[in-house]
Amino acid sequence: MKKIFLILSVGFLMTSCGALFTGTSEQITIDSNVKKATVKFDGVKMGSTPMSTKVKKSFDGIVTVEADGYEEERFQFQKSFNAISILNLTNIFGWAIDLVTGAINKFDMKGYDIELEKEKE
Repeated sequence: MKKIFLILSVGFLMTSCGALFTGTSEQITIDSNVKKATVKFDGVKMGSTPMSTKVKKSFDGIVTVEADGYEEERFQFQKSFNAISILNLTNIFGWAIDLVTGAINKFDMKGYDIELEKEKE
């Protein structure tokens, strides 16, 4: 009986390992060759360069960096599989939590240095 309780306890504690151990967001820094360039996430202004902000790992939108007199630059954050999620083993509930919260991913880069080009006349 004690072994079963121990196994169930460990299984419960390992639920959503990615969310528990690595969190659901990461700090990302965005800078550009033009200071005070506007940074938008899916069209919503988030700040100006240089900036550092927490980004949810579930964010799959477009990041835009723009400044007057310069071509706007658009990109998406690159992600890869967060191997810590494997600790969920066969716990489907843990996998579901990590999937929904984005904790199953990790950002490949923590900093972006964007080179804006002058607008062509």
